[in-house]
Amino acid sequence: MINPHKSFSLHNYIDIFLRRIWYIVIPFVVVLAGTLIYAKITPNIYKASTLVLVTPQKVPENFIRPTVTSTIQDRLQSISQEILSRTRLEQLISEFKLYPQLVKAVPMEQVVELMRKDVQFEIRAREQQSQGRESAGGFFTISYIGKDPNIVTQVTNKLASLFIEENLKLREQQAQGTVEFLGSELTITKQALDEQEKKLTGFKRQHLNELPEQRDANIRVLEQLQLNHQRIAEALRADEDRKVMIQNKLADIEIQGTSSVYVSNPRDGGPPTLTSMALNPREQQLDQLKTQLAELQAKYTENHPDIVSTKKKITDLEKKIKEVSLKKEKGEKAEDGRAGTAYNEIKSQLIPIDLEIQRLKKDEVKVKNAMADYRARIENTPVREIAISQLMQDYTQSKEAYQNLLKKKEEAQQAENLERRQKGEQFKVLDPARFPEKPFKPNIQQVLLIGLMAGLGSGFGLAFLREQMDRSYRDAEDVETTLGLRVLANIPKIETEAVA
Repeated sequence: MINPHKSFSLHNYIDIFLRRIWYIVIPFVVVLAGTLIYAKITPNIYKASTLVLVTPQKVPENFIRPTVTSTIQDRLQSISQEILSRTRLEQLISEFKLYPQLVKAVPMEQVVELMRKDVQFEIRAREQQSQGRESAGGFFTISYIGKDPNIVTQVTNKLASLFIEENLKLREQQAQGTVEFLGSELTITKQALDEQEKKLTGFKRQHLNELPEQRDANIRVLEQLQLNHQRIAEALRADEDRKVMIQNKLADIEIQGTSSVYVSNPRDGGPPTLTSMALNPREQQLDQLKTQLAELQAKYTENHPDIVSTKKKITDLEKKIKEVSLKKEKGEKAEDGRAGTAYNEIKSQLIPIDLEIQRLKKDEVKVKNAMADYRARIENTPVREIAISQLMQDYTQSKEAYQNLLKKKEEAQQAENLERRQKGEQFKVLDPARFPEKPFKPNIQQVLLIGLMAGLGSGFGLAFLREQMDRSYRDAEDVETTLGLRVLANIPKIETEAVA
């Protein structure tokens, strides 16, 4: 088409139709003829179906609980996998002589796969309420497609019988397997129950002194030990305070005197000479306070009053030692004869105090060890109590589990007897497969309708394509669009010959 933007009227469409009539008629006739040939030569395919009803258990579930609790959908899927297995389908193919030409031409696997496609089943299960309990119910259909209507009917009925037999077999196997499983679990639970009983008896014998009934006596002994520890701690604190006071007095004497003793030479009246070096008790006191602080930090936290007080004493003493050093650098000296005598007397008082402190500390260690022993007993008592409670709980649970399993095993045996007598849920053929009178495929009307639509579509499509490929001039507008020149006049087509 030269001018694709050209607008068309009804006259133009009619003209195109008449001009391309054979492009429409020939494809339409060819496609329609092919459709008729296909409908004629295609072999007839027949389909037979059977309706299977799922009947509920004949004995009410309130009396005997079924061991098969899976839904119909799940069981039908499992049964269909069994029936559509290669072994079963090969038996059916051999029994009914299905697909005789394919069996000779292709491997058996392909024939079996073709039969799987020809076998169809549809589940229409539903849930029904029965006395407050949900019971499965419903129905399903089994269909088979083939060329021989008689064979199709026979195969469909055979498939239905296989479903019924496989359902009975499956339910009986599940019931029997349930009984066997519960029996093995019952044996294991009985062994666990005996083991729990042995553990409970052995635990009581092993922790006889830490049982919950001894908790009150242990608490009373611990309270007495705590009182003794408190008295020892108070005495020890008092002795340490006395020791600190004496050390402070020694420090004061130190400040007033010098660290060295100078005496004059009586023979020559010369300047005093250094005869001996006096002890520095302030530094000794500082060492003792630091040792005491380390012991307190090992026992208490940093916020304890004794630790805070000791740190303050150390700080004050370090300041005094610094002041003494400054005084020594300035050359300040004082008389130390009389101060030295007082210093020695006060210092001698530290010996008995140190001995008493050592004794109290030993007693404190003994009491702490005893307190720790009884505290451990008291702390272990809840643990033992929890352990005994856990053992009792395990024993009780094992006993309850044993009783429940015993009851379930009895119920499972009843359900097994129910399945063996075929009183449980069953499949029943409600509508057996009948001889199909009309073919399932092909659908002649549908095939002809599709052929008609395809013929018209192909004809008009070919005509449209041919019109688009046409590059001829049809009117003045096509000339103007192609050449870009205006047409001044055109000569119309003369339909009739001129009269002489």
